[in-house]
Amino acid sequence: QVQLVESGGGLVQAGDSLRLSCAASGRYVNTYAMGWFRQAPGKEREFVAVISWPGGSTLYANSVKGRFTISRDMAKNTVYLHMNSLKPEDTAVYYCAARRDGSAYIRPADEYDYWGQGTQVTVSS
Repeated sequence: QVQLVESGGGLVQAGDSLRLSCAASGRYVNTYAMGWFRQAPGKEREFVAVISWPGGSTLYANSVKGRFTISRDMAKNTVYLHMNSLKPEDTAVYYCAARRDGSAYIRPADEYDYWGQGTQVTVSS
């Protein structure tokens, strides 16, 4: 029913910028809250950012606040994660997630209903 496909990951150097995209399909996906999570090898899944519907309110993890920006294009059903001043600690697989109740932004991963397959981001020093 709902499909999320991440793209835009790659190999970058510390201090560089990168933009991730999440293409969402489904009739009502533009009414969902959309979140980004990441998971490094041997680590637990970590909340990164979320954007709600319809007002577009955002919430960020403290580790990325001021460096990352989440946004969405309603017409294209696409969510973006703009990452600036990347650090080696940002290296992880980044996942896009969707929550059907889009009226509030939520941190816990188990509150999300749909997930993408992930895109690898590697930051070298």
